[in-house]
Amino acid sequence: PTSPNRMTNDSIDTAFLTGSEHGLAAAYEQHSSLVHTLCARAHPAAAADLTQEVFLAAWRAREHFDPARGPLGAWIVGIAKNKIIDLYRHDARRIPHQATSSDAVERIDDPSQPIEDLADRLLVTEALRTLPIRTRQAVELSFFEQMTHAQISEVTGNPLGTVKSDIRRGLARLRRYLEAAS
Repeated sequence: PTSPNRMTNDSIDTAFLTGSEHGLAAAYEQHSSLVHTLCARAHPAAAADLTQEVFLAAWRAREHFDPARGPLGAWIVGIAKNKIIDLYRHDARRIPHQATSSDAVERIDDPSQPIEDLADRLLVTEALRTLPIRTRQAVELSFFEQMTHAQISEVTGNPLGTVKSDIRRGLARLRRYLEAAS
């Protein structure tokens, strides 16, 4: 059998889907750091347990993973996002409502919203990392620096048509990655 650290992304996906323990080990090795970081930022005290719950849930639901819809990492991060939100919703239900001096009950804001925003930012960051360097640079300059295609062409030295193609392909790839996570 192939060791987890020598498997390709496609072979990890296949091994994971078929229920191979090597597939689970390789998926954990490849994605646990990102999942743990997401969990630690959301709920430091529960990060290790959350990370374990995420991979257990992924393993149990592996037949729902479809490599055609996107990469395994995006799918696992989507599970992590849902587990974190579930934890915060559970914690929010356990917080006692306190009455104000007029005996009106204070409204407790949904604590999962900042976590959902953080999860989305981490997911976009991870999705960007999957792009080839030239494509990632063009997408980042376009959206984060708000540069025009012509400006990107000038800055990078790439032809205008290449810049446009890179951005179009990059956005399509990002969409597939993000759809797989949701």
